[in-house]
Amino acid sequence: MQIPKIKIPKKYLKIGAWVLGVFLVVCIALGAVAYSKREALLKKMVAKAIAKANKDYDLEVKIGSVGFTGLSTVKMTNITVVPKERDTLSNINELSVSVKLFPLIFGNVKLSEVNLKDGFVNVVLKDSTTNIDFILKRKKKDSTQTNRKANLSEIASNILNQVLYKIPDDMDVKNMVFRLNDHDTARLSFATTATIDGGDLKSTIEVNNNESTWHVNGYVNPGSKKLNFIAYADGKKLELPYLNSKLHAKLSFDTLQTELKNAKYSGDDYKISGSWSVKNMLINQHRIASNDIIIQSAKLDADILVGPNYIALDSTSTAYLKNAQIHPFVKYTLGKNKIYELKLNAEEQDAQGILDAFPQGLFESLEGLKVQGKVKYNLNFYLDTKVPDSVRFNSTLTPVNFKIVQWGKTNLQKINNTFVYTPYEYGKPMRDITIGPSNPNFTPLSAISKNFINAVLTAEDPSFFTHNGFVEESIRKSIAVNFKEKKFKRGGSTISMQLVKNVYLSRQKTLARKAEEILIVWLIEHNHLISKQRMLEVYFNIMELGQNIYGIGEASRYYFGKQPADLTIGDGLFLASIVPKPKASMYKFMADGSLKPYMFNYFRFMGNIMARKGLTPGDTSGYGFYNVRLREGLRRYLAPDTAVVDTSAFDDDGDGLPVVIVHDKNKSFFDRLFGSGAKKDTTTNKQTTAPADTTKTKKQLRQERREERRRQKELEKAQQ
Repeated sequence: MQIPKIKIPKKYLKIGAWVLGVFLVVCIALGAVAYSKREALLKKMVAKAIAKANKDYDLEVKIGSVGFTGLSTVKMTNITVVPKERDTLSNINELSVSVKLFPLIFGNVKLSEVNLKDGFVNVVLKDSTTNIDFILKRKKKDSTQTNRKANLSEIASNILNQVLYKIPDDMDVKNMVFRLNDHDTARLSFATTATIDGGDLKSTIEVNNNESTWHVNGYVNPGSKKLNFIAYADGKKLELPYLNSKLHAKLSFDTLQTELKNAKYSGDDYKISGSWSVKNMLINQHRIASNDIIIQSAKLDADILVGPNYIALDSTSTAYLKNAQIHPFVKYTLGKNKIYELKLNAEEQDAQGILDAFPQGLFESLEGLKVQGKVKYNLNFYLDTKVPDSVRFNSTLTPVNFKIVQWGKTNLQKINNTFVYTPYEYGKPMRDITIGPSNPNFTPLSAISKNFINAVLTAEDPSFFTHNGFVEESIRKSIAVNFKEKKFKRGGSTISMQLVKNVYLSRQKTLARKAEEILIVWLIEHNHLISKQRMLEVYFNIMELGQNIYGIGEASRYYFGKQPADLTIGDGLFLASIVPKPKASMYKFMADGSLKPYMFNYFRFMGNIMARKGLTPGDTSGYGFYNVRLREGLRRYLAPDTAVVDTSAFDDDGDGLPVVIVHDKNKSFFDRLFGSGAKKDTTTNKQTTAPADTTKTKKQLRQERREERRRQKELEKAQQ
């Protein structure tokens, strides 16, 4: 079918031509006027910007000359920026900037070309001040401005767009130096030369006067929201020396690559897709591990979602360590109360591949371990800060036809036979202890009083014989308590974890050691490498129960002059009470060898629990509290009843994490729970303790501390 041609009358064509012609003439006229006035307008705008910087941020900005060199190119020379009463922040000899005209019509400043020659940015950290603290200043809001909740997705979109708009299509930077001057620790300088030509980025960065040469190369296409950068150093690893000086940490890598693939709205969420990868990254920080950790190959393909009030790493993301992979989900929600969510999902995959993927140096005792089968892992964590007691936590590592075929550096079954245990104090070995019949203090499980066994299990690990090394409910409660206290106050370690920590691992408190502890416990428990009875027997024979006192055989004779089989319910409860802080054991006794009255509540509480479980007869008088007596030979080393001793300094929290000092005098968890001021049964015991003298001078307190140290040394000599 032929479409008929529409004929437009000539008069309308003439009218249209006249209108278009007039419009073009007006535009040319306005353009000519603007062009003739542009120098004056530019200087006016620059003056206004300088005044604003001074008023709002206390910045003194000076520009030697400014003017147009083309249709849309502005050239400035001798630019200096000096914060008020601070060191010079920046000086640039020559800077030319061109903007795209079309985006400018809509109020967007999009750079088309940047040329910079000879300049520096100098960040100075001096005591508690810096020359960039003006950034923290905020202009006072207009009182008439209406307040509304910030939409995080809008903020993320605006920030990313502003960053991308500031990346020019073409760039030539010559001799731009970035300096960091930290008067306390270090000085850094990065002399940079960089170009962008048709989207290709190339740069050379001389670090600390040619100490090393870095490169950041890649491709940039800000209009399509696509960036790809790779960083590396010439002939060596790319290293950050400032971390070693400032944080006592070492971080280096062969290559570091990042890519922005896309950024767009997905419903109400702003979705940013990208990836980050690293080759041969070395980490050394004493809180993480005592040695170098090397991550040979790691990558994260990430989808980041920014919603109206949250930011999340979506579960579509994948993290890779060599051939092992896991899908993480991390979400942080803002509001009246903050919400933290973490989920990890590792689908069923080769177990040996996962072992091989672990960073070198992370799990020293497992190096060389060979396994068969597959494993899968799931973790779910949810914490609403408004109701921390409702925290959710569960973690499951599931074996599928899993089997150990070859031991690595450490034979995890070594404790099934006689072995030598070496306890450490402050990183130094104390003495070698043979765990076997050749040691007269070694006590088989069958020769240990049930009173002691039941007391320790009740206090430390009630479900020891039924759990698989971990008690999720205990971990969950520990998370809630520690969050509310804003410090590490309660651990979640089982006896299995304590045994592994003491027998197989160093006593250095690092995150790597804690992770290794968890993995070894799983290997032992899920593969039934050691029976529960043998684990408990070894634990009772190596546990610290006083200053240089290890094992129930030594402890029962040291405190009470008894065999382990003869311990009463009172003896057992006392020994259980000192497990968290064994070095403070002697400070629980009064001068006559009896227990201090505040311990009565611990005995009654623990005794009632044991009685309800049928582990001991009910006893309203305190479950042997009044019958506990320190052997007479040790009583002369006891502190006076009036002495106040901070026993928190004698031991750590026992969980393998950094020490947290808690300033409670002489008290375990149950002591703190019930307090030391509870009334005692005056019908059965008339003993009282004189109140501490809180008016003592510093000199008197120093004298008392010296006396305590002297007594401690005498105790140590008596033990040898």
